[in-house]
Amino acid sequence: MCGIVGIYLKNKKLNKDLGKLLTGMMNNMATRGPDSAGFAIYSPEKKNRYKYSVCFSETSAKEIKSQIIKKIKDAKIKVIADHLIIETTLAPAKVLDIIKKFKNLSLVGYGNSIEIFKQVGNPKDVVKNFNLEKFSGTHAIGHTRMATESAITTDGSHPYSTGKDECLVHNGSLSNHNNLRRTLKKRGIEIRSQNDTEVAAGYISSGLLNKKSLKETLIDGLKDLDGFYTFISGTKSGMAIVRDEIACKPAVVAETKDYVAIASEFQAMAHLPNVNKAKIFEPDPGLVYSWGK
Repeated sequence: MCGIVGIYLKNKKLNKDLGKLLTGMMNNMATRGPDSAGFAIYSPEKKNRYKYSVCFSETSAKEIKSQIIKKIKDAKIKVIADHLIIETTLAPAKVLDIIKKFKNLSLVGYGNSIEIFKQVGNPKDVVKNFNLEKFSGTHAIGHTRMATESAITTDGSHPYSTGKDECLVHNGSLSNHNNLRRTLKKRGIEIRSQNDTEVAAGYISSGLLNKKSLKETLIDGLKDLDGFYTFISGTKSGMAIVRDEIACKPAVVAETKDYVAIASEFQAMAHLPNVNKAKIFEPDPGLVYSWGK
C-alpha cells in the first residue's frame, strides 16, 4: 500500500519550517506503511561542496568518524541517529570509492543539496529518531513502506537515490524491473538492492545523465516502465509526480501561493498552513506534473 509525500516551498520564509511540515505529513501516512520510512531533504547547495548520506552499523559513531577523517582530511561529519552526513570538497568519484571500502557503511545518497535518511520501524518512530522537526530546506520527499516484493531492511526502504541529488519514492509495483536492471547496469548505473523502486530511480538517473530534464525522463518512463505506480521524484531544482496511465494508486495535490504538497491521501496535508484555501486536485493519469526548474 505505502504512503508517499512531497512538499516544495515557494515561499522562502517557510524554509525553516520544512521539517515540521514534513513531520506531520509522514506521521499521517504511518498507517499506509508500518514497516519502514525515509525522507530526503533538499537545501540550498554549497558551491564545490558535496554531502554524502551514509548509514553505519557495528561500530560507534566516534570510531567511524575517526576512520573517515583519516581518509577524507577536510571532512565535516554530522551524526544523526545511525546516519552520517559527510561534507567535503573531495570529488564524488574518490569519496564513493572510499565509502565502498568500509564494510560497516552503506551509501544512501549524495550531492550538493540532498540529505537522505531511512530506517526500519514505525514511521512515527523513524521521524522521531532523526528529529525531523528540526530540519530546514527548500523541498522534501518522504515515504512510509508496507513491504511487498523485497525484505524489510534499510536497503529495501525508500527514498532511493542512484545519482547526484536525485531521489524517488514509489507506491505500486513494476513488472519489468529485472530486464531494466540488467540494461541499466550495462549503462553504468549502480543498483544495489532487489527493490523495483531502485530500478526506477536508476532509470531516472540515466535520463538525467543524458541531459534530459526530470519531466522529460518521467514522460519517457510512461513508455518504458511497466506496472502500476505513483512516483514522486526530486532533484536539487524541484520535484515532480506521475501516475501510470491506469492510475490505480492514489495521489492528491494541494497548491497555494506558498507551497505545493503531494500525498497519497489528503489527511497527510490537513495540518499544512492555509490548506483550506489551496487548489486541491487529483493528478490525471499518464501526465507529469513538476515544480521548480
